[in-house]
Amino acid sequence: MKNLHKSPDTGAPAVLSTGHRHYLRHYHFHRLLVIFFRIFLLTGFLFLWEFCASHQIIDSFIFSSPSKIMNALLLMISDHSIFLHLGVTLYETFVSFFLVIFVSILFAILLWYSNNLSEILEPYLVVLNSLPKSALAPLLIVWLGATKTTIIVTGMSVAIFGSILNLYTSFRSTDPGKIKLIYTLRGNHLHVLTKVILPYSIPAIISNMKVNIGLCLVGVIIGEFLAAKEGLGYLIIYSSQVFKMDWLLMSICILCVFAIFLYALIDFGEKLYFKHF
Repeated sequence: MKNLHKSPDTGAPAVLSTGHRHYLRHYHFHRLLVIFFRIFLLTGFLFLWEFCASHQIIDSFIFSSPSKIMNALLLMISDHSIFLHLGVTLYETFVSFFLVIFVSILFAILLWYSNNLSEILEPYLVVLNSLPKSALAPLLIVWLGATKTTIIVTGMSVAIFGSILNLYTSFRSTDPGKIKLIYTLRGNHLHVLTKVILPYSIPAIISNMKVNIGLCLVGVIIGEFLAAKEGLGYLIIYSSQVFKMDWLLMSICILCVFAIFLYALIDFGEKLYFKHF
């Protein structure tokens, strides 16, 4: 029997060639192989870790173990305390992320609109982007106090300057022929911005979002180290101070899962956008 699939253009059944079928089989086999080895490496690492801890090859008090981390997680789930810390970090990360996207797009538009402003401010943006953001956190605490606002601003400070520079570079690299065409048709700056610049820069904006969601999470955790009474960053620093390695490693594992979830969310939005447009 011939292998058929629907043509993406007409919807009618189309015959797959032998080479195409071979390619699809090879591709699916490759994907399954990659998934298998990813799972194998993770489970192998966890098994080796648990084995070494249970047989006292490593000190389980210092290095903990997967079973102890799971017990700590189940205990915090049972008293609902983990949801408080996770919810606080999630809230602060998303607020800082959306503020970074909004402010960076707005600021990049201002730099694109005024060449004089961009020439004046660009060196300062480069310097601020290169500055270690952990050095700003204590200063922000003095200025704003140990509040959620401080943590959100710290999360923004990690991502915003690089985001502005990247978006401004994308705006400036837009096809000059299309811009000239708008002006030839008696368009103005607003028409150029809405008809050419922003549509052309959608991939750059989405790419920035992928980077910024992780950077905002890093900034929020830095802020929670110094100025929080709740959140995963607070839980990590508290666990290290009282030497509860189970809690500390559990918090780090949750952050890894959290980061994967945030990236997958942005990636899903990107695929959904390009599927429809």
